Amino acid sequence: MRYEGNIYSPHIAGDDYILQCTIGCSHNQCTFCYMYKDKQYRVRELNEILEDIELAKEYYGDVKKVFLADGDALTMPTQDLVTILQYLYAAFPGLAYVGVYASAGSILNKSLSELQKLQKYGLVEAHLGVESGDEEILREIHKGVSCEAMVAAGRKVRQAGINLFITVILGLAGRTPQARAHARNTAHICNQIQPDYIGMLTIIVQPGTELYEKMQSGEFLVPTDREILQEMRLMIENMELANTGITSMHPSNCIYLDKVLPAGKDELLQTLTRVIEGNEINLLRVRDTDRV
Repeated sequence: MRYEGNIYSPHIAGDDYILQCTIGCSHNQCTFCYMYKDKQYRVRELNEILEDIELAKEYYGDVKKVFLADGDALTMPTQDLVTILQYLYAAFPGLAYVGVYASAGSILNKSLSELQKLQKYGLVEAHLGVESGDEEILREIHKGVSCEAMVAAGRKVRQAGINLFITVILGLAGRTPQARAHARNTAHICNQIQPDYIGMLTIIVQPGTELYEKMQSGEFLVPTDREILQEMRLMIENMELANTGITSMHPSNCIYLDKVLPAGKDELLQTLTRVIEGNEINLLRVRDTDRV
């Protein structure tokens, strides 16, 4: 397959065929993010993308899941995305899922009818990096979008009938009192959006990022595992969700949890309390496959 630079996809899309539709990220300014720093953002030529689909057909034969990369393929013209979806479903008879990274900006730049058209032609899921529901933190990490815009984007995706998977990042406030506001406000924005899934990640400070420089200077202090779990517990405590999957099944996390809220809320909180108050916390990072 033909790829440019490092390729990223959601952790849950690890087995998908990755189709590179755009190069890099349309925003690429978040202080914590190390991805796409080796690329200049651009949209690939449609004919190149369609050629890649033909190559994948020859190589794989058939696939069940496809993820459209890089960082924000939804920025492409709607009709080009429709053409890509049509080619994919024609090339792979067993195809059941197509997902995409989407920014709040790219979502809001499309009309509801455009998003509904993409859903009609087989766009199953959009992945939106919310990161935080705290306005101050969003400004600090240079997310480039307000909470209000994030809520509007998330609701628009759901209204279009596209499944919405959002990510939030634990530890973005560092070891400060603001961590509690981050947890509560992030829960609040999730309540407003009511996504299909919420993926919880833990901040990992990577060299080459602005956040790494702040850590090196002592301006940003990385939270301990216990502080991360306390933040996670507070976030879940404040979530009022009608039918949303909550998962922390990501390598960045020190605990793996996977439940649907509201039914699994009490069990999640009990598990977190037991781990935080007990002696299990020191064992979490050596558990590669076990779920607590």
